Amino acid sequence: MRATETSHAKLTEEDWEAIRICPLFRHLREPAVMRLGSRGRVIHCERGQVIFNQGDKADAFFVLLDGWVKLYRLTLNGGEAVVTVLTRGESFAEPVMFLGGHYPVVAEAASPSRLLRMELSSFIAALEADPELATAMLSSIALHGAELTEQIEKLKLLNGPRRVAEFFIHLAPPGQQAIELTLPYEKSLIAARLGMTPESFSRALAALGKEGVKVQRELVSIDSMERLRAFAGL
Repeated sequence: MRATETSHAKLTEEDWEAIRICPLFRHLREPAVMRLGSRGRVIHCERGQVIFNQGDKADAFFVLLDGWVKLYRLTLNGGEAVVTVLTRGESFAEPVMFLGGHYPVVAEAASPSRLLRMELSSFIAALEADPELATAMLSSIALHGAELTEQIEKLKLLNGPRRVAEFFIHLAPPGQQAIELTLPYEKSLIAARLGMTPESFSRALAALGKEGVKVQRELVSIDSMERLRAFAGL
C-alpha cells in the first residue's frame, strides 16, 4: 500500500521546526527555509506503507516531520537488507534525486509517519529563480556532508552499550530522571540504525542492566537518566 498524499495540508509549527533542524536546511536563513518548505506536499503513512520502491524514478526527496522510516534493499532471495532507519528532522533520497537516477532502496514507514515530499522540478525552479538561495543551498549541503562525516567518526568511537544508551537518551523526554520508554520500532531496526547486529544489540541491552536499564519486550525502564548520561559520556 502506498502513502497518502495531501497536497494542501497546512504545515504546523512543529512541522516547520522539523524542517528547520533538518541538516539539509539547518544552515539556511529563515526566509529561504520558508520558501523551500512551502513548495513541499505532506504525506501521511501508516506503519508498513511504502513511500517508494527500489528502482522507481527518483523525482523527489523527503523530510520526516514525524515518525520513523526504514530504508532497505531487496536481496536476490526476496529478503530485506536494512540500510538505515530515519526519524523526525532527517531527510532522504536527495542525492539520487539530484543525480536524476532511480531510488536504490525501498523506503517504508516503520511507524505511523508524516513526511514532506519535495518534488525535483519544484525544488530546481526555486533555486533557478533565486541565485542567492542556490548558493546558500550548496553551502548547506557541504556543511551537512562535513557533519555526517563527523557523526560517522563519533559512532565508530562508541562501543555497543554506549550507542544504545545514547539512542535511549535521545528518545527520553527532557527533565525527567526515572522513566519508561516504548521502543518506536523493532529491535532489529534499532540495531541497524546504530550500525550493530541484532546479536550485539542484545548483548548491549544486557550490559546496560548494570546501569539501571531494564528491557521487557518493547518497554524500557531507566532508573536514572543522569546515570545513563554519565555512562554515555554526554
